[in-house]
Amino acid sequence: MELPLDEEDGTFTNISLADDSEYRSRKRSSKVERAPTTMMNADMDAVEAENQVELEEKTRLINQVLELQHTLEDLSARVDAVKEENLKLKSENQVLGQYIENLMSASSVFQTTDTKSKRK
Repeated sequence: MELPLDEEDGTFTNISLADDSEYRSRKRSSKVERAPTTMMNADMDAVEAENQVELEEKTRLINQVLELQHTLEDLSARVDAVKEENLKLKSENQVLGQYIENLMSASSVFQTTDTKSKRK
C-alpha cells in the first residue's frame, strides 16, 4: 500500500483501502482553505499597493505645499522690501519738495509780483 503524501506539510496520511472518499474530501477542503489565503494575499497586496500610492500622493502633496509655503515666504519678503523702499522714497520726496519750496521762496526770480495793482 502506497501512502499519499500530504502536500501542505510533507507528511503521509493514512487512509483505508475501503474508502478513499475521505481523503479526496480532505484534499478538496484543503484546496478550498488555501484559496481564501491566496485571495487574502492578493487583497493584501492590492491594499499595500493602494497604501503605497496614497503614501506617494501624500508625499507629493506635502512637498508641493512646502514649495508653495517657501514661495509665499519669498513673496512676502519682497512685498516688505518694496513697502520699505516706498516709504523711503516718499520721505525723500517730501524732503526734496520742501527743499525746492525753500529755494523758490528764497529766490527773487520766483517771488510773486503784483503787477496789476501797481499799474492801476
